[in-house]
Amino acid sequence: MSLDDAERAIAPRLMELAGLGARVAFDFGEAGALTVDGRAVPPTLARGAGEAECTIGLTVENFKKLVSGELNPTLAYMTGKLKISGSMGYAMKLSAMLED
Repeated sequence: MSLDDAERAIAPRLMELAGLGARVAFDFGEAGALTVDGRAVPPTLARGAGEAECTIGLTVENFKKLVSGELNPTLAYMTGKLKISGSMGYAMKLSAMLED
């Protein structure tokens, strides 16, 4: 799995993140990082971690499962498949927005 795979998984869902009000970075370790800017109208997606209010660390494979609804974010966090640094509030808001 690659950064391109992760980008293809989230790009169609960007409009669902309108109103997030924050930048959230997804850190995939050696595969790279993506940052969603939920402050921008419409929300944007960029490569790299950059400045973010919340950083979520996980594998590209788990990210694709998370975005598709196959992986519950709370369970992923509790089992260590997903790590959060920065604002837990934005992570929870992002989770709720992706679940709808």
